[in-house]
Amino acid sequence: LVVGGTIQATRLALAGRRIAVNLKGGMHHARPERGMGFCVFNDIAVAIRRLQARGLRDRVLVIDLDLHDGNGTRAAFANDPSVHTFSIHNAAWDDGPAVATTSIALGSGVTDERYLAVLRESLPPVVAAHRPGLVIYVAGCDPAAHDRIGDWKITARGMLARDQFVAHLVRGSDLTRPVPLVILTGGGYGASAWRYSARFFAWLVAGRVLEPPGDMELILRRFRRITREFTEAGLAAAPAAGTDDWGLTEEDLGGLAPGAPHETRVLGYYSKHGVELLLERLGFFAKIRALGFRHPVLDVDFGSGLGQTLRIYGGPERAGLLMELRVNRSRRVIPGLDVIFVEWLLLQNPRQPFTERVPRLPGQEHPGLGLLGEVGAWLVVACETIGLDGIAHVPSHFHLAVVGRHHLRFLRPEHQARFEALRDALQGIPIAEASRLLEEDRVVDAATGEPVRWKPGPTVLPVSVRLKALITGPAYTEAVRRAREGMRFRLA
Repeated sequence: LVVGGTIQATRLALAGRRIAVNLKGGMHHARPERGMGFCVFNDIAVAIRRLQARGLRDRVLVIDLDLHDGNGTRAAFANDPSVHTFSIHNAAWDDGPAVATTSIALGSGVTDERYLAVLRESLPPVVAAHRPGLVIYVAGCDPAAHDRIGDWKITARGMLARDQFVAHLVRGSDLTRPVPLVILTGGGYGASAWRYSARFFAWLVAGRVLEPPGDMELILRRFRRITREFTEAGLAAAPAAGTDDWGLTEEDLGGLAPGAPHETRVLGYYSKHGVELLLERLGFFAKIRALGFRHPVLDVDFGSGLGQTLRIYGGPERAGLLMELRVNRSRRVIPGLDVIFVEWLLLQNPRQPFTERVPRLPGQEHPGLGLLGEVGAWLVVACETIGLDGIAHVPSHFHLAVVGRHHLRFLRPEHQARFEALRDALQGIPIAEASRLLEEDRVVDAATGEPVRWKPGPTVLPVSVRLKALITGPAYTEAVRRAREGMRFRLA
């Protein structure tokens, strides 16, 4: 399918002398005799050889800006002067000679300035000298700073500038020069790798820069669509024993008995079965199964009537705790408003070890489960379904506030100002190290030299219009600005 997609892209590009994109492709490590480095077949080489076998006489230029060396493509055309392979990468995978190649290894830690300078200096002479009739561009996303396995520091702005430069160089400033251009996505590792391609393709289609939606927004769109498929009865009731209906059970009537817990609904709305059904449909359990926990189990503890605790275990034996979420509805956190108060949230994968890339954060026994966005989105949709104003939580550590900074703001402006000042002082420092520096009293007040300690306070994710006005309105923004005046922290 990958090879077929690239073949089809070359057909479309050549037929209309235009730009064609294969949303997969760029398997540049595979050599003629064997696969290598995640690549089984080299779709670039197959597509070009197919065209040549059908009479293509134009020269071809392969521009490979994946983080890794396009060694397999170079090997495939080592003796073919009509195909020039151009690759800028972190390290060479081999030193095999080729009659028409440009291979530039930049090492680790490359930034925007160096990357773009090398590209702008080295690529135009190749294009001018080779005069290609077809260009295949491997627009790999793994040079990006947040790539899971990459070792470069290219920003989103740098990635887009790279892609725009290549497109303009090949197709002209208005992208109408009749040089067929095939774009392949190459490598890119991590949940957000697609965003770099999305910015590039949106610019190609719309002629302007469009920022792709955030992870939370995408999850919310999906969750809202799925939630609409359920009726209120389907979510709020439990299946009656021995029937196929959603009806009352002994659990539902438990509050009528003397001494029995009065709560039988999560957040006063969802039955245990409703929660289980919804989490299944929203994909929680599918993601957990994909991590190797084949038979996850949900337990709901209604406790003493002050809230509910949801626990997900990795199997029926309940040996491995994956999620523990304690929530209740509260009107005391924000007087007059009804919010979900998250007293406690634990997401962990007991089978995954800590590594250099996944360091231990304060309070962690195991690495995270990777479902924080899904939990947050479900609680937002729950607020929308039940009619609540938002979600409140008190982050016990600095890194928890950093993780939620795009969606949650501190209820009190002075707490938000303090958090922003801490972020400024710790800017550019990995989150695990930043939390450690703060806990070790290595962050001090610039004026007094006194250590700055983390002071937990309620954060809020607003859902209702009135809570959004309270947290994001001009009065709140002005209060944060005034609190920030003169507030400066630094590393000791």
